[in-house]
Formats: sequence, C-alpha cells, structure tokens
Amino acid sequence: MKKITFIGLGVMGFPMAGHLSKQGYGVSVYNRSKEKSKLWTEKYNGKYFTSVKEAVTNSDIVFSCVGNDTDLRDITLGEDKAFSAMKPDSVFVDHTTTSSDIASELYKKAKEYEIHFLDAPVSGGEVGAVKGELTVMIGGEKPIFDRVNSAITAYAKNITLVGGPGKGQVAKMINQICIAGLIQALSEAISFSEKSGMDTKKVLQAISQGAAGSWQLSNRGETMVDRKFDFGFAVKLMRKDLGICLDHASKNDISLPVTSIVNQFYAEIQRNGGSNFDTSSLLTRFDN
Repeated sequence: MKKITFIGLGVMGFPMAGHLSKQGYGVSVYNRSKEKSKLWTEKYNGKYFTSVKEAVTNSDIVFSCVGNDTDLRDITLGEDKAFSAMKPDSVFVDHTTTSSDIASELYKKAKEYEIHFLDAPVSGGEVGAVKGELTVMIGGEKPIFDRVNSAITAYAKNITLVGGPGKGQVAKMINQICIAGLIQALSEAISFSEKSGMDTKKVLQAISQGAAGSWQLSNRGETMVDRKFDFGFAVKLMRKDLGICLDHASKNDISLPVTSIVNQFYAEIQRNGGSNFDTSSLLTRFDN
C-alpha cells in the first residue's frame, strides 16, 4: 500500500483522511492545530506530525485540503515545506478550491522539484466527505491521475480528469456557478409558492421528478420551507468560491451576470449575520 500524507483536517479533510486510513493506507496527517491532529489519530489509525516537512517525507502521495491560495502556497513552497521535502516522483494532490492560476503555478513548480501536482477540487460538502461520496474534478496529466485514482476512490464516487493543469479548478468554478443559479431559482420558486397560498412541500414533491428536478430541490427544498439553514455548505465559503469565479471571468472577459447578482445577494445574507448559514439561506431575502 502507498504511504500517504494528508494536510488539512477541516470539516472536509478530517473524514477524507479517515477514509484513506480505513482502506488500509499508511496515513500521516498534519494540521495547523495540533489538537485536531491528535483528535484524528484518536479516531483513526495513523500518526500526526507537527511540521509539513516531517509529515510528507517518504510519502508516495500527499493530499491537501486547506483554505485558499495563500494557505496552499504556504504549505507547498519555501524552506521546510512540502515540495522541498517530498521524494522524487511522488505526487501532490490538492483538494482545496483555489484559483486556476495557483494550480498552474504549482504544477510548474512541482516539476522543478521532480515531483507531480494535480489540482483536484471536490464537491459534495461535509456530508459527501463523511459518506465518502464526493465528486472530484481533476486537472493534470493522465499518467499521474492514473497513479492516484485508486486512493481517491476511498472518499469519492465520481472522479473525472477534466483537462490539463488548472482545469480542475475551472471545473469547480463551473460547478459553483450552476449551484448559485439553482439555489436562487429555487428560493424564488418557494417564495412564489408560499405567497400564492400553495402547500409548498407538496408542490416540490410534484415537480421533483420532472424537468425542474435537481439535487438542490431534492436535498434542500423541504429544509428551505422549514427555514432550517444551520448545516451544509456555508455562505462565507460560497462567497469565496464565487469570488474566484468572478475574478477568473474578469481576467478572461467572460460574462457572468446571474452569478454576479447572486454573489451580491450572498453578501446581503452575510451582512445580516448569516455567514455560517447553509447556502440555501438565500430564501431569507424573500421573508421581509
């Protein structure tokens, strides 16, 4: 079995690393908070390290799931960081949602260190990570993808090599653009239904198997009607992701009118104290 390191034990990384351990891989973990690393080793088989360098030494694959571009650069580049400590021909797989620019940059940097890099953002949220049913969109070289694919299946049900370096991140942007538009449409539909005096849950059930059906409707429709927003993918994280989408669009002269508007709506939710609400909380804008 391959030796694996997992960097970043947040709500996604913690269970993802756990699935790798349960599949029998020798897993080492690193997290900025040592307490989180200790907690992980109490739940799963593996060991933790207090430095990136120690954690990645001798590993065949290094996975990461951190916060943003800056966090990713901080764990990969520089003295005593991952790239300089990894053994030749090993693979770094990043599951963070970042810009495509840093993904392309790190792909090139990895070559200088005689290692390999794949950008591999995920979709499915905390529930998908816990269940091991994530969707992974990967950018990079096919021979390298083939080497790590079996390990990623420990926590993913849908793994696709979508293109070259950086293209995994572009695919994640496309994913978030779709989600933003769907949630806004679902919010408008629920508000319209309620204000028209309908039994909204019955209506959602009626339309769920037709052309209006979607994952968002099936998994968030009823909770939206019940005004339950204390779970799932947080508004503050969606705003980070939509910011990446809009920045990429601006640099490439791409029009995203709906995404831009929905991003402003999420900013409104944040100003009203909803940063940690589920993204389906867009509905609250219609409750005034």
